[in-house]
Amino acid sequence: MNDEQLMRILEAALMVSADPLSIEGMERLFADHERPTRAQIKAALQHLEAQCAERGYELKAVGSGWRFQAKADLAPWIARLFEEKPPRYGRALLETLALIAYRQPITRAEIEEVRGVAVSTQIIRTLSDREWVRVIGHKELPGRPALYGTTRQFLDYFNLQSLDELPSLAELTDLDKLLSSEQQLELVEAEAETAAVGDQAESSALAGESEAEAEAEADDQGDTELRRDE
Repeated sequence: MNDEQLMRILEAALMVSADPLSIEGMERLFADHERPTRAQIKAALQHLEAQCAERGYELKAVGSGWRFQAKADLAPWIARLFEEKPPRYGRALLETLALIAYRQPITRAEIEEVRGVAVSTQIIRTLSDREWVRVIGHKELPGRPALYGTTRQFLDYFNLQSLDELPSLAELTDLDKLLSSEQQLELVEAEAETAAVGDQAESSALAGESEAEAEAEADDQGDTELRRDE
């Protein structure tokens, strides 16, 4: 198999795949007698990536593999294709997510200690339901509290290949960077939603998550007021 044919096969597979494709997933596209080496696959991906330089889409490596996606600067126009807007998350949830991302593995009590307020069950549930965080172990303390960490889906959503690509804590003086990243990547979420166009149940579930998280944030703020009153 020549290099041109290999690129065409990988390009087509990446175009039709609903999820990012890992190198291992690309290898499985080929029979044993025609399977290219990993070096050949990586070289083909680099050529495809270069070909996208002047196009409206790019080939991007994220946590779970490679995918084609629209370039972030085109999001304002592309977003008009979709009636349903991606759910927007409040500061309480994003602060909790940021603490898990930067300090993992971390317990719920440790998150509460840093934030100064209780972390509502709904926030943890929303993060878990979105598959952005998961229990990765238990701390050797009385009650063996759960330790939380981020997932590959978290990396995919925020357009990261690894946690090393997160802004440093010195740079992240507030949540503005994280918030802007979410806004720029609304297109990624919109594309995921589009994979099930017409799936009203999924849309309703996402809307419900957003509303529930807003209620959880209100509870969070109420906890803060109670502490002030005390």
